[in-house]
Amino acid sequence: MNLSSRFVSGGNSGLQVLWEDGERVFCRGNSHGDGTTPVLAVLPAIEHPAPAVLDRLVHEYELRDELDAAWAARPLEFVREQGQAILLLQDPGGEPLERLIGPPMGLEVFLRLAIALSVALGRLHGRGLVHKDIKPTNVLVNASADQVWLTGFGIASRLPRERQAAAPPEFLEGTLAYMAPEQTGRMNRSIDSRSDLYALGVTFYQMLTGSLPFNVADPMELVHCHIARKPLPPSERLGNIPVPVSEIIMKLLAKTAEERYQTAAGVESDLRRCLAEWEHKGRIDPFALGEHDAPDRLLLPEKLYGRAREIETLLACFDRIVNNGAAELVLVSGYSGIGKSSVVNELHKALVPPRGLFASGKFDQFGPWKEGPRSSSAPGWSVWPSLIG
Repeated sequence: MNLSSRFVSGGNSGLQVLWEDGERVFCRGNSHGDGTTPVLAVLPAIEHPAPAVLDRLVHEYELRDELDAAWAARPLEFVREQGQAILLLQDPGGEPLERLIGPPMGLEVFLRLAIALSVALGRLHGRGLVHKDIKPTNVLVNASADQVWLTGFGIASRLPRERQAAAPPEFLEGTLAYMAPEQTGRMNRSIDSRSDLYALGVTFYQMLTGSLPFNVADPMELVHCHIARKPLPPSERLGNIPVPVSEIIMKLLAKTAEERYQTAAGVESDLRRCLAEWEHKGRIDPFALGEHDAPDRLLLPEKLYGRAREIETLLACFDRIVNNGAAELVLVSGYSGIGKSSVVNELHKALVPPRGLFASGKFDQFGPWKEGPRSSSAPGWSVWPSLIG
């Protein structure tokens, strides 16, 4: 009988529920083989979960060889038995970071945990993985020893860069409150390791101030905040937060990946400087951020060049539709591969505030009609870009 079988057959009577996020329940207990092996059990929150929930548990288990127990709660076994699916993780100890968030965290405690969290994220990125769901409930901490372990790898990606199609918020992978603008599918940009750094910035903001950068309940309004609104700097929320620490967090929360830190190591370096100054001088003097933030790989910017006039034409057309209610048709033509789709996809950002709908299609001269992904947020105006190849 394997570890999971012993765990299930014991009736789970010794389980301590650590936290749940609506989809999964995290429990702490011991293997029922010898009763001493500490494990974390991850179970679906409902009795009959959707297939996607189980797929994410399986995916996390399949990443076990790429995760290190020094910085991750490493998967041990996955089993479906007696109608129940359980993912068992090696229990590193500690408690969910979520439990430490409430009143604003003390600066020194914050800096030590933030450094440890940056190190763990850097190790994850060093393995070629993008987490895509960094948040306090996916972080275990031992505050007394300044140790951090990541978990919740159900949607982690092995791809260095990938695209998220625009979709209603309820169908987006990840947690909306911590989601990078490009992860919403409405920025015409790819997801990469810097998307995790944005989520890290949201987590730091919450640790240091006790609240999220954007406290809004409406999902589409939250998407708009991530894309277009600048949060109030932490130092303006709480006067005792040193400006350099606040600037580090605001750099992580930049709307475009090019303006953020490029690596977790760059974040770690600046945080260590802050901690050293705080310990030695009791203050943190201003300094230039990112001096040791050297990308470990070539990152090509995903900016559109030479298309400002075309984008302005599309946005002006959309503004007229919203303001006047009259339908218009815009034809975007040109040779294959010159970037017509990229120009049209710039509309996504403009569609969010008025709750627009977006449908796309593409016609290749020597091929069949290809219907692109359709997405909508709520009833409202619609745009149908006609693309002629």
